[in-house]
Amino acid sequence: MARTGTPVWIDLGTHPIDDAVSFYSQAFGWTIPEGNPEFGGYRMAESGGAPVAGMMSSLMGPDGEADEPQYPTWWTVYLAVEDCAATTRAAVAAGGSIAVPTMEIAGLGAMAVIIDPSGAAVGLWEGRELGGFEFTGQPGSPVWFELMTTDFDAAAPFYQRVFGWQLAYMGEDGEPTEGAAANGIRYATNFPGEEASAGICEADSFLPEGVPSFWRAYLGVADTDAAIEKITGLGGAHTDGPMDPPFGRVATVEDPQGGMFQIVSVS
Repeated sequence: MARTGTPVWIDLGTHPIDDAVSFYSQAFGWTIPEGNPEFGGYRMAESGGAPVAGMMSSLMGPDGEADEPQYPTWWTVYLAVEDCAATTRAAVAAGGSIAVPTMEIAGLGAMAVIIDPSGAAVGLWEGRELGGFEFTGQPGSPVWFELMTTDFDAAAPFYQRVFGWQLAYMGEDGEPTEGAAANGIRYATNFPGEEASAGICEADSFLPEGVPSFWRAYLGVADTDAAIEKITGLGGAHTDGPMDPPFGRVATVEDPQGGMFQIVSVS
């Protein structure tokens, strides 16, 4: 079982889902078979035979299929928990709220979605038969996850309390890194050193006004510039970057339905 507080799954709510399946299959080589009607048509994507993500039509709501999308196209990041229901209660006690209450997923596990005190939605996954994606670090797979928060001082203690994060700051004693000192940006990973699997970024100084806190996922690619060209050629958009931090060449992109994600070069 994955360590509590570690990202273990991502899924995309979108419409029309067939267009999204076509895009991600071509852009990343994913295999995405038809979904099981028992699970509302939820689709499981694989890369190189390893599970990497899920997809769901945003026409599917709590009461069944609707005529209009029930939410904007969006990637949701899920964190591993031992007890989904208990974690939702802990989240509320720590100042968060519940967006989607705990749901049993037919023996695979249990899920919920909560809102942290800074306004970011994050999923919970209590894995049983399905533990989550298989982390391979290969192109076409999710390789990093990040909370872009507009209220670092509210979000950081929340994740420490609810998920047991042991924040490791970039820079000594929580001071900004040298490269970000002018902007006063704090960045920390959820656990220290090689245990790190996600980051939290103080983003209020550079996010556009009115943009709430959000989680985002990074998909690995062999060549960032070539991936940008492919994504835009398939009807997606390139919205920021590329940039060259020490861990790989990064860019922000969107799929044709507006689902935003990061791409980063991996060796």
